[in-house]
Amino acid sequence: MDSSAAGNRREATRQKLYEAAVTLIAEQGFSATTVDEIAERAGVAKGTVYYNFASKSVLFEELLRHGVGLLTSSLREAAEETDRAGGRKVDALDAMIRAGLVFINRYPAFTQLYVAELWRTNRAWQSTLLVVRQQAVAVVEDVLRAGVGNGELSEEIDIPLTAAALVGMVLVAALDWQAFQPERSLDDVHAALSRLLQGRVSGTRA
Repeated sequence: MDSSAAGNRREATRQKLYEAAVTLIAEQGFSATTVDEIAERAGVAKGTVYYNFASKSVLFEELLRHGVGLLTSSLREAAEETDRAGGRKVDALDAMIRAGLVFINRYPAFTQLYVAELWRTNRAWQSTLLVVRQQAVAVVEDVLRAGVGNGELSEEIDIPLTAAALVGMVLVAALDWQAFQPERSLDDVHAALSRLLQGRVSGTRA
């Protein structure tokens, strides 16, 4: 087997382990989930887990990197596609909101874990979590900064806080949608958040 095929096979195995781990940990918590259970759910031998990850904690840390990396790439691609189409920076932000909703709809268990871990302070991977969170927020910051630079957005906005607020809005709204309003469509949720983004929530008497 050549190195390319071996690399693809290992990546496929790691993806199985990510999916198994995130599902089990979402169901029963990190402490209660064992390596044996992760291996069984992934359909691999226990030794395969340790071949790819030194420990359960390392697996979870890499899971966070992997998941947030996918989210960050989705946000960046949405912004770049809008730029190529000649859209405004607000349009890019709107496209990023939709991309975030699509990601969360596809990976709900990971999103639940990610949001839960953001509130914990005693985890070994806390520093990693802060780094990957900033990577996602930085993509939004770049779009906001460009919008301020070209005069489309107000110079008064607090770019770091606004970027974090937009990411947080999507995360919380999407989780609320899935948990309490599952009858809503993705388009419906996106439309509601889009109106907030574009300041179209005031009534005629405002």
